[in-house]
Parts: sequence; structure tokens; C-alpha cells
Amino acid sequence: MNAIGLTLVQVRYVNKAFWRNPTSVFFTFAFPLMFLVIFTALLGHGSVRIGARVVSESTYYVAAMASFAVISASYTNIAMGITFQRDAGILKRTNGTPLPSASFLGARVAHTLLVAVLLVLITAAFGHVLYRADLPSGADLLPFLVMLGVGSASFAALGFAVTAVIPNADAAPAIVNATILPLLFLSGIFIPLGNGSPAWIQWVARVFPVRHFARGMQAGFLGTAFSWSDVAVVAAWGAGGLLLAVRFFSWEPRT
Repeated sequence: MNAIGLTLVQVRYVNKAFWRNPTSVFFTFAFPLMFLVIFTALLGHGSVRIGARVVSESTYYVAAMASFAVISASYTNIAMGITFQRDAGILKRTNGTPLPSASFLGARVAHTLLVAVLLVLITAAFGHVLYRADLPSGADLLPFLVMLGVGSASFAALGFAVTAVIPNADAAPAIVNATILPLLFLSGIFIPLGNGSPAWIQWVARVFPVRHFARGMQAGFLGTAFSWSDVAVVAAWGAGGLLLAVRFFSWEPRT
């Protein structure tokens, strides 16, 4: 069997393992919807200016939580899942089999993309029914899908990369959350960023990929201007994460 066939078989296995863990599935899909309800209940009664458009904050949070769902499925789940598998010796045993490393890791990325697409569909449908949020369509659909695919793959690569600095499974939640939660706040995911935001916050948002990914997702939901430079920034971070993962990724538990 060639590498593509092995990767597809591995995707099937990863998918079965994912759905057979109901607790993980529940929280993966429940968190974005729970945060959507909470933020719209607390902050979703006004309007916010995004570029040249003024949209309701409830609609804004539908796009924001869709972005959060993809980041959680790609970055957080990959980083924590791989670390736990490494500590349990699963990665070491897998690396000793004839399965190519590229097929094993590629299957994780492919499965992550499938979960990310499903999360966006559920969040969009939930927001459309409860908050009358528009759905990506027409000319906005193709750039939206490109950003979704590039973003999911890039954050997955960054998830692989960050496992190099995680010493063990016990430290995984703290390190992963410490590297992503501040960026979620500083990039306008949880709180909309206006022109009056402090300059250093705007600078951080421009440097890191979360804000650029969120802007691409917003373009599909809110009809704001789409910039291919946002795709380029997210892709560049993903390429950097891939290079670090190739160089420092470890199959064996840390001692």
C-alpha cells in the first residue's frame, strides 16, 4: 500500500478513536457553542464596527466562536493529544512500525481539518438559527474555505511544534493554554478590538496569526473585506511551525 493509502487508513483509525471518546467529543463541540451563548448574553446587545461595516455583536461572536472552534480543534487538541500519546509510549511504538511518520502525522492533520469543518458548520447553523447570523456564501465562500483550510493546517502544525517544549503530559494543559489564551483575548476573539485599543495590543494582534485568521473568517460571516495577506501570514506561521516540528518533534517520552 502506498503512502496515500496508508494515510487514509490512519485517518479512518484516528476518526474512530476520536468518536469513541465521548467526553472529548462533547467538550470539543460544546465549548464553542457554550462560549457563544455566554458572550452574546453578556456582550451581544450592542453593535461593533468592523472595517467599514457596523454589525451586531451577537453576529460578531458567531464568527469569533467559529474561529475559536477551529483553533481549539487544531492547536489545542493536537498539542495535548500528541503529548499524552507520547507520555503513554504510543508514539514510540508507532514509530517502530512500518507506518511512515508522514502518514501518521498527516492523518492527524487531515482528521483535524474534518473536525474543524464540522465545528464551523455547527457553529454557523447555531448562530444562524438563534442570532440570525449570515452564512458564508457567494463570492465570499471560496476565500473563506481557503482561510479555513490554511488556518486549520497551520494551527495543527503549530500544535505539533509546541510539543517540543512540553516536558510531560501533566504540563501540557498549562503550557498550551498559556500560549493561546492571551492571544485569543488580544486578537479580538473574546472581546472586539476597536481603533481605540492600546497600540501594543494592536501590534501583538498584527504579529501573531490568530487575528489574521479571525479576520479571514469574519469576511465570510460578516461580509467584511477579505485580504489575502491574512492568509499569507497564517500560512507563514504554519510553515514555521512545520519546520520546528520536523526539527524538534520527539517520539519518545521525556525523562
